[in-house]
Amino acid sequence: MKENNPLNTSWRKTALTIYKKPVDSKIFGSVEIDITDLEKYIAEKRKSGIKITLTHFFLVATARAIKEHVPELNTYVKRGNIYSHEQIDATVSVLLHSGEMGSVKMQNVDKLTLTESAKKLREEIQKTHYGNENATMQMKEKLAAIPWPLRGWVYQSIKYITTTLGISIPPLGLSANNFGSFILSNIGSLGLDIGYPALMPSANIAFVLILGGVTKKPWVVNDEIVPRSILMLGAALDHRVIDASHGGKLFKQLKRFVNNPELLEEV
Repeated sequence: MKENNPLNTSWRKTALTIYKKPVDSKIFGSVEIDITDLEKYIAEKRKSGIKITLTHFFLVATARAIKEHVPELNTYVKRGNIYSHEQIDATVSVLLHSGEMGSVKMQNVDKLTLTESAKKLREEIQKTHYGNENATMQMKEKLAAIPWPLRGWVYQSIKYITTTLGISIPPLGLSANNFGSFILSNIGSLGLDIGYPALMPSANIAFVLILGGVTKKPWVVNDEIVPRSILMLGAALDHRVIDASHGGKLFKQLKRFVNNPELLEEV
């Protein structure tokens, strides 16, 4: 009998297949960052015609932080060993016209300026809105079409070949590193203040970074309490390859870039 339940979208059926109860080792962390001056910087850029957002900023800032100070975050596990990615790519979550969450992959993010990232991400998002998602996310449609429980067996086989063994499957456009070095998701734009993401089992990444909501809060500046714009950042770290100290280094560098955004206009 054909299922007509609207809740059983392709992604939901796929998610039920790939996720299990949380038994994996993860580290969750969050930090509040004063972005009052950064918002002014972004506003000035937008007035000059450069349509950057917080997503563009933290995409490039995270990649630069990894390259310059926390290379341990640019790693993945294959056949029981840890390897470094050849470059720093990132997957950015986007909201599709259907209301489902999709994604785009950005390559060599550390080599982009803020201005370049705005242009490149806009191009990739436009492709996604026309249905041209990356190969990994397109697999959700194919996987959802497979009847249960065969769907689970197919997924586990693909995951074992690509993620565990590190073997690519060119006909499907899949490899062990299809998601790049990390995933970035701006859930603040969806109305959520903060979130603690899952480390997607089929994504061989060291961490997921979450941009939460921006709120006005009383903040201490030069020993005075003043209203400031505060952003919540959250992260889930793969404890197999990194420790909490690496997350701390990342947040420290992100704060440095927030205070000096012009550094991201230089390569």
